[in-house]
Amino acid sequence: MTGTRRTSADLDPRRRKILFRSWHRGMREMDLLMGQFADAAIDGLTDAELDVFEQLIEVPDRDLLAWLTGERATPSNYDTPVFRRLQAFHTHAGPIHS
Repeated sequence: MTGTRRTSADLDPRRRKILFRSWHRGMREMDLLMGQFADAAIDGLTDAELDVFEQLIEVPDRDLLAWLTGERATPSNYDTPVFRRLQAFHTHAGPIHS
């Protein structure tokens, strides 16, 4: 089981692929962070926002996790509105698996 609670049946092929890749990153923490955001936001992202999200998917897990948690500064080329939405989506006020 991937952890996703969202079906991809109603998504176009590109969004299906992005949703799958969000839940299959390699590091379980990143699966949860990216996957939960994708579950919630995939329907509403524009094509340009999907481009940006796909770029974030390509970032190595440890780098992206460090940026999301504030452990390291986010490089300016990744500090986009989509990244900030992803970061704001996870408040870290509770467990990420709930």
